[in-house]
Amino acid sequence: VPEDELSRSSHGNPGKSLVNGVKTNPASNSPKSSLSVPLGPPVYVDLAYIPNHCSGKNTDPEFFKRVRASYYVVSGNDAANGEPSRAVLDALLEGKSQWGENLQVTLIPTHDTEVTREWYQQTHEKQQELNIMVLASSSTVVMQDESFPACKIEF
Repeated sequence: VPEDELSRSSHGNPGKSLVNGVKTNPASNSPKSSLSVPLGPPVYVDLAYIPNHCSGKNTDPEFFKRVRASYYVVSGNDAANGEPSRAVLDALLEGKSQWGENLQVTLIPTHDTEVTREWYQQTHEKQQELNIMVLASSSTVVMQDESFPACKIEF
């Protein structure tokens, strides 16, 4: 085997790249199609934790169209980092409106934040129309010398 051929094979094919750990050929894929997730049926679950503390970094209406839960947990409590994100809460409304069935959904915020309060007040009619209930919880758990907010979930 000639030396130049050996070095080419050991460095791989520069025309191919990795996207999400999968080899792709950029010439045959547009940027949008190489990052899109294949379509499939929605997934129904009892409980879903909204990713990234309800940050807009990874969650959009597509998440709520595909992951259909009876209960969504919102744990964000960091306004400086956009957690929870108003855009994600709005995405829940948009995604749920695409379900085609009016299943009951309960949103469980684990912290009382200005963002969730404003969203609740401003979109209350839309929530009722879409059969979304927001579960407010002001429970506190005390363990040893520490107390923290808690939310009890029953199925």
